[in-house]
Amino acid sequence: MIVLKSPWALLLLLPLAIMAALAAAQAGRRLRSAGVPAPMPVQPGLRSRLFRVIPFWTRVLAIGLLILALTRPQKASRGEVPPTEGIDIMLALDTSYSMAAMDFSPYNRMDAAKMAAGDFVKKRRNDRIGVTVFGGAALLTCPLTLDYQSVLELIDSAELNMTGADGTAIGDAIVTAVNHLKDSKAKSKVIILLTDGRSNTGLITDLPLAARTAQAHDIKIYTIGTAGKGRAQIPTGNPLQPVLYIDEDLDEPTLREIAAITGGEFYRAKNYEELAGIYSKIDSMEKTTFEAKVFTSYRDLYEYLLVPALLLLAGLFVLERTYFRTIP
Repeated sequence: MIVLKSPWALLLLLPLAIMAALAAAQAGRRLRSAGVPAPMPVQPGLRSRLFRVIPFWTRVLAIGLLILALTRPQKASRGEVPPTEGIDIMLALDTSYSMAAMDFSPYNRMDAAKMAAGDFVKKRRNDRIGVTVFGGAALLTCPLTLDYQSVLELIDSAELNMTGADGTAIGDAIVTAVNHLKDSKAKSKVIILLTDGRSNTGLITDLPLAARTAQAHDIKIYTIGTAGKGRAQIPTGNPLQPVLYIDEDLDEPTLREIAAITGGEFYRAKNYEELAGIYSKIDSMEKTTFEAKVFTSYRDLYEYLLVPALLLLAGLFVLERTYFRTIP
């Protein structure tokens, strides 16, 4: 959008137009008012015709451009300043070997969890996100950041049993996430903990105590159970025994208790569609409401008028001393 910083300067165009019209009309009367007999009509040459037009109207055009430059035209650009405080979210992802179960057809539990978490990250805006993975131990793989591309890459790189320890240490995962969130100045702090089993190892075995620790730091925990009903198959890669069967082992009561203590919610997903829907629901619940701060920046454009005006006057100065030069 183009705006004028000094629009009052446009008023100068009116006297310029009047004086130009009067000067043009006066030029035709000079010979008649002198009382000199009219000469025999002679077809004027190109130089004479140009001399009658170019110097006068070049000055008028140059002065007009200078007046327009005085209006200080500016290009206005609008933008938004993002909020400085949003929601800090820690994704805690179970990578224990049971996450290889194929009951989220056509995906296994691990791939389904990574895809749904990735879609969740893509929907966020102005919220810091981090990633903790856990199996028999907990590991912070991505600190809180606004670099969503890095978060997505780290989620995608998560592998089965990547902590190198067997088992499921849910308590350690909660405490690891809490330690990274507790000093945050964000308006809201959230842990989204996804697992398909029950806590059976780790340093922190009292899960309600871990949840109360999160509550003490105003951290809300959403727990997601990813396990179908009944037995599930795990591919082994061994042609002699291509699959193993595992029984359902989701500790739903404890996951519900963890969520309830911190003011969060427990959800259970038995297929990929349900899991994606859970993340979408959490996404809609945990939104930062803010008024966008709008700013306007201005860039001067007067030089696009000033430079042509000066070039016209400089060119006319040269022409009047060369091509249009007259001998007294």
